[in-house]
Amino acid sequence: MAPLPSLLLLSLPSLIAAHGHVTGIVVDGTWNVGWSAEMRYQSPIPATAGWQADNLDNGFISPDKFATADIICHKSAKNGNAYVSAKPGSKVTFQWNTWPVSHKGPIFDYIAPCNGDCTTVDKTTLLFTKFDEGAWISGSDPGTWVTDDLIKNNNSWTTTIPSNLAPGNYVIRHEIIALHAAGQTNGAQAYPQCVNFKIEGSGTQQLSGGVKATAFYKPSDPGILFNLYSKFSSYTIPGPALVKLARRMHARAFE
Repeated sequence: MAPLPSLLLLSLPSLIAAHGHVTGIVVDGTWNVGWSAEMRYQSPIPATAGWQADNLDNGFISPDKFATADIICHKSAKNGNAYVSAKPGSKVTFQWNTWPVSHKGPIFDYIAPCNGDCTTVDKTTLLFTKFDEGAWISGSDPGTWVTDDLIKNNNSWTTTIPSNLAPGNYVIRHEIIALHAAGQTNGAQAYPQCVNFKIEGSGTQQLSGGVKATAFYKPSDPGILFNLYSKFSSYTIPGPALVKLARRMHARAFE
């Protein structure tokens, strides 16, 4: 492993302490390493199913970038060069390194078939289906959100691979949108994370339709431009409609 630049070493603790990223993916109890931006300084760069992204500062994608390629799998994302193996019905846990309690907001899981090799697929061609989501639970100003549950669960979020999904190669896009600054224009913060999955088994459900990530959200959407620190009694979940491909793992107040 090549040594990290000295200036980078000095700055890493403060950078990594902010916001967060997915350090690992647990499938049916088996740990798989996710992508961390400091891995780019290793030689060779490790093979990870998590897509490489230029987010060393654990930064976010702002609404003025929602129509650009950065919203797909994070800033300057490059294909993951490995796969996580799973099967229909597998429990999948996305393990974040940290998540601030102030960063309340919705959590989403999308899936897109690669129709070939996910390590080489053009990310701008991926058509995603939203198969899991969570958001506001109760209260207001700021209220209780599924991100609070994520923090209570050791900064982790568990979902389920669709129960009859056909075998093949897929990208799962896991995302948190933080709303603590969303009361002002361009204040919402999106943290998309992409992971390559190789689905095994004998499922028969083929995904059709889907939406490109660059068309998910608009800066003016009510779930994006949203004053968390106000009295509210509802929240409009942004993005494409949820498609119930699998039983969800979380009991939530809006269900």
